[in-house]
Amino acid sequence: MNKKSKITIKPFRHVQMSEEYADKTWQLIHRAIVEIHKQNASGLSFEELYRNGYNMVLHQYGDLLYKGLKSTLQTHLEEESKKVYGAIDENMMTELDKAWASHKVCMLLIRDILTYMDRKYVQDNNQPTVYNLGLIQFRENIARNPRIKDRLLNLSLGMIERERKGEPINRGLLKSINAQMLVDLGVNGRSVYEEDFEKPFLANTSTFYKLESDEFIASNTCSDYMKKAEERIKEEMERVTHYLDPSTEPKLKETVERELISTHMKTLSEMEQSGIISMLQDDKVEDLKRMYHLFGRVAQGHAIMCDHIGKYVRNTGRALIMDEEKQKDHLQLIQSLLEMKDKFDHILLAAFNNDKMFSQTLNQVFEYFINLNPKSPEFISLFIDEKLKKGLKGVSEEEVDITLDKVMMLFRFLQEKDVFEKYYKQHLAKRLLLGRSVSDDVEQNMISKLKAECGFQFTSKLVGMFTDMKLSTDTMEGFKNHVKELGDSALGNIDLNVYVLTTGFWPTPSTVVCNLPAEVTKCCELFKKFYLSKHNGRRLHWQTNMGTAELRAVFANKKHELSVSTYQMVILLLFNERNEFTYKEIHEATNIPVNELKRNLVALTAGKAKILEKTGADAKKVEEEDVFSFNSKFKSKLFKIKVLVVAQKETEPERSETREKVDEERRHQIEASIVRIMKSRKTMEHSNLISECTQQLSSRFMPNPLVIKKRIESLIEREYLERSKQDRKVYNYLA
Repeated sequence: MNKKSKITIKPFRHVQMSEEYADKTWQLIHRAIVEIHKQNASGLSFEELYRNGYNMVLHQYGDLLYKGLKSTLQTHLEEESKKVYGAIDENMMTELDKAWASHKVCMLLIRDILTYMDRKYVQDNNQPTVYNLGLIQFRENIARNPRIKDRLLNLSLGMIERERKGEPINRGLLKSINAQMLVDLGVNGRSVYEEDFEKPFLANTSTFYKLESDEFIASNTCSDYMKKAEERIKEEMERVTHYLDPSTEPKLKETVERELISTHMKTLSEMEQSGIISMLQDDKVEDLKRMYHLFGRVAQGHAIMCDHIGKYVRNTGRALIMDEEKQKDHLQLIQSLLEMKDKFDHILLAAFNNDKMFSQTLNQVFEYFINLNPKSPEFISLFIDEKLKKGLKGVSEEEVDITLDKVMMLFRFLQEKDVFEKYYKQHLAKRLLLGRSVSDDVEQNMISKLKAECGFQFTSKLVGMFTDMKLSTDTMEGFKNHVKELGDSALGNIDLNVYVLTTGFWPTPSTVVCNLPAEVTKCCELFKKFYLSKHNGRRLHWQTNMGTAELRAVFANKKHELSVSTYQMVILLLFNERNEFTYKEIHEATNIPVNELKRNLVALTAGKAKILEKTGADAKKVEEEDVFSFNSKFKSKLFKIKVLVVAQKETEPERSETREKVDEERRHQIEASIVRIMKSRKTMEHSNLISECTQQLSSRFMPNPLVIKKRIESLIEREYLERSKQDRKVYNYLA
């Protein structure tokens, strides 16, 4: 009886690769690697080679395979190194480049064969990958071979130096070796490139430019040196593009800028005939612009420039503002300051790109020297006065406005803006009352500029002056209608025009009223009666020193119309009574203040229009014994003659009086500021109160801390404030 046969499936039994078979397999791979190095890879079966490598790793012979590869590469590269260091001069670099190019191709092929070893053995044993092993072997056996390394560095540096001297070189060779090979040999880093080339290259660069810059600066101007430095920096940055690694750029830039700029900044700035001062004196904007860009590359470069520019402008400005000859012509002085400001504003824009540091330096310096001269507020006001009086003579209102904008820049630098306000008010009053202003629009525009700069409080009184002028026009229309109702004989042959000025707005000094002629006094009384009937409770005080008059005069040959001041009118009308008066008689008859009387007599006797004649040798000086007579022989081609009063600068007593008024106003303003601060804070420490008070008032003037302290003491005495019982440096506000 046949039994059924059974088929048994047994588990697969893993066959272990023998050492002998592993050695044979390695020899096959070894021979293939040798053929690859010989450029004979076309006849190889990469699929079979990959399978052999796979089997060796799979059967735990990865160590044999890896070490065998390492040994094979080392043997091959040792032979290659002999070809490289056996070459002469730059041919060595060519041989090295060939060896490197061939090695990269070979390692890519070998990596493809041993891909599985990379994935398994290399990762498990934390070893370099096949390709990286090839890089390491090339680095150790060729790139850092004692017979190659130093020669390679010297050849590279020599080629670069020759290029710096103008010779052509093989840039492609340098790029392949330095920017590619040495970087790749760092294996995921740049350590090889940095140690073997970059550090020596930067040191060599530093030495080269140190020697060149020392030599060049000794025999060339600042301008020539800067042009050379610009060219060199540009060349070095191009060098990075052509054959250096991009990571070298910031280091090379720092090295070159240190040697070409930082080391020589002080020397360049202070060079005789070509340094910063010479550039500023000769308006060499392009050179200043070049220096600005060059020095801006390094630390403290702009600070050094600002320091030299600040000192130069400070000294120049101080010499200008304190020049006694210049001060005699205040218009020319302010014009010189404006020209100076224009010059440096142009330099700031064209050369320094409106750099904030340079702008602040110039502003600080201008503020310093403008405030050195205590007369600066007066001179600036006089300059504005001149422009607003004569602006229409060949100059458009737009040009006047441009000039005023420039003057406002000087005004901003004034610390004593309240002093300026005093003088500006005086000059504006004369322009308005004497009808000398360019136009109301220009005047209002100027006030708008001051308001924008200093606020409403600064210009409120100036605005009030214009309001008075408008109201006076309306008042005079009413008065003339009133005179018509009374009849033409009410004023006689006199045409009276009166400006009613509010005392708080106008700079009306307390002067003695001169003795007006009877017919004029009659007209004034008539106006006074009319005005007070319309404005009950007000008082009118005549300011004869601020008025003008027009007279018809008959000389021997011709009639003329004279435009004179009120004082001159009073003097001239005396000569209707008789032909000759002594100085004393004129003074007694008119009661005009001595200084004003002498000024007006000089204008009538020694000016262009010699209406009167006088005895005495000095025509421009009036003595008490002088005798004055009417000049009937006076001749002029003009019918209307304007008699100008001799210009008189503010005397020292007048200046002292102005200063006292300013100081008095300042005391009130300081006290008002202290009370405002304390009312809001209730309690405050002394130094903080001084600081905040100074800050509040700085837009008008710079208060002295000692003056503030005195005003605090005064307020304590008047029981606005009290000292804290716990701390005497703390103040409390008393409601």
